[in-house]
Amino acid sequence: MDQVPPSANGARRNEDIALDLLKFVAGSTGIVRGSAPSTGFAPPGASKPEDQVTQLLELYARCLRVVDGKPA
Repeated sequence: MDQVPPSANGARRNEDIALDLLKFVAGSTGIVRGSAPSTGFAPPGASKPEDQVTQLLELYARCLRVVDGKPA
């Protein structure tokens, strides 16, 4: 009997589930929302794009651990 890849039988990969969880958490909390000032100066306390990317990558890693059933 041939094995069917998970994506072909309707099961979702943990990476896809973690990505959906990341999108939900980021959207719900506003983790990456920010206003781009027209003057080119960031308001005090504003995150730099590099910091936002780092936050998103860390959040994705945490989401993947949760989906995999590992401790966060």
